[in-house]
Amino acid sequence: MERYVFGRLIPGGYSAQNGDRQMIGGMVLKAASFLRRRDRAFVLRYVQTTTLGLMDGSVSTLAPLFATAFATRDPRITFLVGLAAAVGAGISMGFSEGLSDDGSLTGRGSPFLRGTITGLATFVGGILHTLPFLIPHVDLALYVAFGVVGIELLAISFIRYRYFDMSFLMSALQVVLGGALVFASGILIGSA
Repeated sequence: MERYVFGRLIPGGYSAQNGDRQMIGGMVLKAASFLRRRDRAFVLRYVQTTTLGLMDGSVSTLAPLFATAFATRDPRITFLVGLAAAVGAGISMGFSEGLSDDGSLTGRGSPFLRGTITGLATFVGGILHTLPFLIPHVDLALYVAFGVVGIELLAISFIRYRYFDMSFLMSALQVVLGGALVFASGILIGSA
């Protein structure tokens, strides 16, 4: 005998307990699917764009900053170059991300929001290791900046581990390798 329960046709042999379990199980699956979609949208719209910006800001500004520090040994000039690099990189990355797609194809949301997030994150990634050059002693500023770079790269590695299902060790190796290559090029160019 078939029965209708909450507008659904239930085949013969229905018991209220089994029907309730099926209905609750279906609701749980729908809720889990909604949460996965919401989490995916959050990662695509906010986490991915923030990580992109932090990584670009942290790495792309290393070479000009440390090349200037080693070439001039002047913390004020180094700070100004780092500030200019962070601002320029933030603007560039903000426009690049905002203009890369309108969000309809990838589901990554508003181009304006993505560009803003990426641009700000790029600026933050570039300015953090620039701030130590406000210290008037270039050698001390360099040591503090080295430490800040290490913290930045580990933070990026953790974000990749946490949100992109990646091994923390593999993420740290990739991020630190990229940072080390750019860092070394800055030192070599600045020491020439």
